Amino acid sequence: MTRSNWSVPETEVVQRVHERLDGDRTDVLATIVDVEGNAYRRPGAKMLLDEAGEGVGSITAGCLEDELLVAAESVRERGRPELVTYDLMEDDDDVWGLGVGCNGIIDVLLEPLTDAYRPAVEAFDEGRSVAVLTVLEGGDGGDEGDGRDRRDGGDALLARGDRAYYHPDEGLLATPDGEPATAWPDELTGPAADLAERGRADTVELDVSGTQLEVFIDGLAAPTELVIFGSGHDVGPVTELAAKNDFRVTVVSFRGSVDLQARFPDADATVTTSPASIDEAIDLDDCTYAVVMTHNFVDDRLTVERLLDSPVPYVGLMGPHKRFEEMVEAFESEGTTFDDAALSSLYTPMGLDLGGGSPYQIAHSIVAEVLSVSNDRTPDHLRTREGHIHDRVSVDSTDDIPSQ
Repeated sequence: MTRSNWSVPETEVVQRVHERLDGDRTDVLATIVDVEGNAYRRPGAKMLLDEAGEGVGSITAGCLEDELLVAAESVRERGRPELVTYDLMEDDDDVWGLGVGCNGIIDVLLEPLTDAYRPAVEAFDEGRSVAVLTVLEGGDGGDEGDGRDRRDGGDALLARGDRAYYHPDEGLLATPDGEPATAWPDELTGPAADLAERGRADTVELDVSGTQLEVFIDGLAAPTELVIFGSGHDVGPVTELAAKNDFRVTVVSFRGSVDLQARFPDADATVTTSPASIDEAIDLDDCTYAVVMTHNFVDDRLTVERLLDSPVPYVGLMGPHKRFEEMVEAFESEGTTFDDAALSSLYTPMGLDLGGGSPYQIAHSIVAEVLSVSNDRTPDHLRTREGHIHDRVSVDSTDDIPSQ
């Protein structure tokens, strides 16, 4: 696979899956379902493998992608999902002949890409969160023979690869065709709702009337929205880097003479409006982050006023402290004040102190700050962080579920 295909954002991997569902090809989807120890990616990371030997996305730093292409051939030939384990705990050149030394054991689910995955990509494309539930181990702990978990006197069957979806906006656990997933334990809805909201993944093990059921729950949270107000050339690097970091980017201009789509090809959407009509043009909610860089004092002031009066958790304003102090004076002269809660979402001058001054260095500073706020992190050097680099996910599950 090419480096450009390996490094695509996760949102692009999901989009590519959506596109390939409508073709006649036999692609294989690889998803990390469990990690013991340390690894480059965490559960939920995906890679799409096509029959031509190409891959899109990444689940390691590049050390296992070729191995996965070989494993995908077996899945493609058998037409059934497989659970593959890669032990990278040893740091020597004998591990896969690569000397990767990731100090982790990675479980990867490889499955034929079928229409059963469509509800996930359609929900994601529409900006709705969803949890994808996939059986890893059923009745006999594998996928050979019957391989099913029998419930309700044998009427309900669950086996490796069986899938259901939880839609938080509907509070519904459903099969791929949209019907109620009555064969699935209701106790899975709690962890599914939690993981869908957080956009995280975890494996839940259940004891269902003496039968072990292992279910991987992959939460696909609606993409985080970043709205950039401005149409200057310095908006371009911010748009590009934000898109590569899985933000869904909208560029808003107050100047109708600019061809926004041509100037900002990395933006998912472009809007031309006025500061007074922001509410009508875009949705401002607690999942939307905003960057204000119009370089026009009046436009910036009117935009900041509206944003601080909204649920937006991050309002980044370009410019020095003195410029905002002048805005505060203008607000006060009009009788407008903001409480501490509103001002807590304002970051000005926006960006982390990385010491750079070029357009891309400034853009890195801005996007890094938005990432830190959206991930609820205080920026610091990783060498000072105790424990794992990536947070571990845990959800509550019921250990013993009676028969229904």
